[in-house]
Amino acid sequence: MLEKQGAHLFGVDPGIDFPAALVAGLRARMEGQPPHAIAKVELIVNTQRMARRIEALFRKDSASFLPKIRLITHPGPPEVEAALPRPVSGLRRRLELTGLISKLLDTSPDLAPRAALFDLADSLSALMDEMQIEDVPTSVLEDLDVTDQSGHWERALTFLRIVNRYFDAADPTPDAAALQKRAIDLRLAMWAEKPPMHPIIIAGSTGSRGTTHRLMQAVAALPNGAVVLPGFDFDMPRHVWDQLMDGVDEPSRIMPAEDHPQFRFGKLLADVNATPQDVHRWTDDRAPSPERNKLVSLALRPAPVTDQWLADGPSLPSLAVATQGLTLLEATTKREEALAIALRLRQAAQDGVTAALITPDRVLTRQVTAALGRWGIVPDDSAGTPVQLSPPGRLLRHVAKLFEGDLTAEALLTILKHPLCHAGADRGDHVLMTNKLELKIRREGWAYPKAEDLLAWCATQERADWGEWIVRSFMDQRGHGERALSVWLDHHMSLTEQIVAGSRSEDSSALWDKKAGRAVREIVDDLIAEAPYGTDLSASDYGSLFGSVLAKGEVRDRDEPHPHIRIWGTMEARVMGADLLILSSLNEGTWPQVPPADPWLNRRMRADSGLLLPERSIGLSAHDFQQAIAGKDVWLTRAAKSDDVETVPSRWVNRLLNLMNGLPGNGGPDAVKEMRSRAKPWLDYARQMDAPIPALRAHRPSPRPPVSARPRELPVTQIKTLIRDPYAVYAQRVLKLRPLNPLQRIPDALMRGIAVHDILETYIKRTVADPSILTRDQFMAEAKARLAEIPFPLVRKLWEARLDHVATSFVTEEIARQNRARPKHFEVTGKSTINELGFTLTAKADRVDIDERGGAWIYDYKTGKPPTVAEQEHFDKQMLLEAALVERHGFEAFEGAHFERAIHIGLKAGTGEQEAPTDKIPPAQVWQELTTLIAAYLDEAQGFTSRRAVQMEGQEGDYDHLARLGEWQPSDEPVQEILK
Repeated sequence: MLEKQGAHLFGVDPGIDFPAALVAGLRARMEGQPPHAIAKVELIVNTQRMARRIEALFRKDSASFLPKIRLITHPGPPEVEAALPRPVSGLRRRLELTGLISKLLDTSPDLAPRAALFDLADSLSALMDEMQIEDVPTSVLEDLDVTDQSGHWERALTFLRIVNRYFDAADPTPDAAALQKRAIDLRLAMWAEKPPMHPIIIAGSTGSRGTTHRLMQAVAALPNGAVVLPGFDFDMPRHVWDQLMDGVDEPSRIMPAEDHPQFRFGKLLADVNATPQDVHRWTDDRAPSPERNKLVSLALRPAPVTDQWLADGPSLPSLAVATQGLTLLEATTKREEALAIALRLRQAAQDGVTAALITPDRVLTRQVTAALGRWGIVPDDSAGTPVQLSPPGRLLRHVAKLFEGDLTAEALLTILKHPLCHAGADRGDHVLMTNKLELKIRREGWAYPKAEDLLAWCATQERADWGEWIVRSFMDQRGHGERALSVWLDHHMSLTEQIVAGSRSEDSSALWDKKAGRAVREIVDDLIAEAPYGTDLSASDYGSLFGSVLAKGEVRDRDEPHPHIRIWGTMEARVMGADLLILSSLNEGTWPQVPPADPWLNRRMRADSGLLLPERSIGLSAHDFQQAIAGKDVWLTRAAKSDDVETVPSRWVNRLLNLMNGLPGNGGPDAVKEMRSRAKPWLDYARQMDAPIPALRAHRPSPRPPVSARPRELPVTQIKTLIRDPYAVYAQRVLKLRPLNPLQRIPDALMRGIAVHDILETYIKRTVADPSILTRDQFMAEAKARLAEIPFPLVRKLWEARLDHVATSFVTEEIARQNRARPKHFEVTGKSTINELGFTLTAKADRVDIDERGGAWIYDYKTGKPPTVAEQEHFDKQMLLEAALVERHGFEAFEGAHFERAIHIGLKAGTGEQEAPTDKIPPAQVWQELTTLIAAYLDEAQGFTSRRAVQMEGQEGDYDHLARLGEWQPSDEPVQEILK
């Protein structure tokens, strides 16, 4: 089949469908031979997707024999596989490493934080695989010259030494990387002893890994061997190939050109003692755009490139021809980019054109998928959905969180609202009860729900069984201490199944149902099987481990995908074909991606030890780009901003545009404009889709409800609101709207005020019975006892410190207060009616002391800053109105007392007592002012204006969104609206 002498190297131009060309070339070479001859051909390919595509192409035309297709990760025939042990799973190795690192951190906690346990296991496992594949023994690392970084290296070596045994050639439990190396070593030894007589072809690999590179060298040297290189640049001159290899054999081994797309091929040519001219085309197929291949080849030349552009650029063919079918879309935002792509894919679906989105950016693919959903198009996504984001994956992660701490309202409702929760029976009733429970939790402020409260409430709803199920499934699940991984898994799975079954069923099959459930079940079963190799874990460590294991899996979309619309990663694009290719997220840091940080070895140490350099991954991405851009109809897309941060165009796009703009003689600038102009209609469509529907701007509201609907009763605390923001009173008292309390109560000023008021009321009542406890220590003891009920430790300490700061002054002033009057009433209510208006004012005084002459001393506790005299004169009239109520005998508890003083007791450092200005505004005057105010708002001509006189412009109100603040300015004139 192969008649040429020397290394048998072949290539396929960028842009040509590689699997199709491979099959066509193989058939052409087998022409004239018996049908069964092809069955003797051994075809070694790089991915399972490539193997499936080749099989499909062979079956497409007519029935025939198939070649023996093997993966490059399992290149051995049955006799080789039989001579080797079975590999251990990557999960087992990771669990073993987790245990080893955990024990090391227990003995030497200064080596790394325990939170990094699983990240260290992952990165150490990846380093082990790389060392096995690149044939780098641990002794090489021990011998590195690290005189300038000894501290870090000693810590790294401490971790690396714990995995020495895994590099033993006699290890009976090799992992996949070690087994691949052994299989290739064994196969090469067999070939050296007895060269194979049947054809062996390696196709589709760039030889980026050490074991693969060695196998390609060996096959290229076989009499019946051949290596078929994908995306080989036949347009690159010989001197550029030589430039790629400059420095490879230098002691520094820096290899500056490794980020070039053809570098791996250059390395292979050098190692088999071949030249680029020795690489022949596998088929006579013509690239979709040979002119574009020449342009891209020149644009991606290794640095320095300017002189080469000046020398070789003018000889390029017409750039208008080269870029025909090439579109450059530069969106403003990622959302705009996603919408434009979705629109183009929709057009392709309508036209019956096969289109593929190629990008490493999974966020963008999810945005595009969501946009396509509005037209009912489900793309065939090769990556599928991460298992951890599927319904069963999310539920399992939420349940694992229960083990890490006390049950919060947020955690409880998150699980109760999950679509798989209570799926066994009566799901509708469960949803109804969950909604009711949420309102109850918000209303009562249960930040950490208690079993007795939940059971009592469920009894009132006649669903005691539902409450018992909640208590049984969610309460007291916090895990203390460390447990074996198998114990955690058993408890985790049984608890989750109990939650899925619900209160009236034992059927938990919904958890493992459908594709997502089966995918999660497979991962969980693997984890259970390998659990004996794990270590004891705390609850948080178990949650992190379980989440990271789930993150490795994926599940294909549940719906039938569209036959023509596909989403591929860069690897999938190497082996698939499409009429339209959209290369997206072409920004630095995304495509190419930033190489991940290496906690073990820096760049120089990697070079010295013979491990992969960060530039290698960039070079492979560049090769993917060079292959994809060579298609017939190609889009290049990027967003100028990502999350409001300016982005930098991908280096390859930058080079391409700079080269073209520097060649006006070849029509470069005009070609760039044409590329952009082809994208403009699609950007316009995307912007139109996002353009808001024109709507009239709201005016500053001042509604005028009927007099009969206006409030006839208000508490003294809302008189300030009526003056400053009448619209808030209208919304609350006329429309009967109340702000929805937060689900997870936060320790805000309201909570602090309630807690401090409770402390003072309890303490003052005790001092009335026993004046001897009027001491600073007794006050702080009472404060600590009450604050202990606050479920926020840090905030509790902060509030305690604030009270401690004012404790001495408060007790001193309190002694003086009790010497002039005796505390008599606490949280006492009162009211009085303006008869001519039919309006009632209500009040609840924090504290009222009665002196020997029957005078009432009204006190109001202020945890914040008490209002100034000016504020009380014009806005905050609470204490003045309470004084008027005393004068009008509005408090039944002390109806015969007369008003003496109204005082704010400040509980903020430096405030102390501040008396209300009853001398300037006596009770009779403030009552008359109230009568005038209420009369105005009981007049149908008076509107309830929004934000009439707010204290600060930036201050947020509970009803600002209802008033549509933002569509109008506080300086706008209010527009009255008569309501009926």
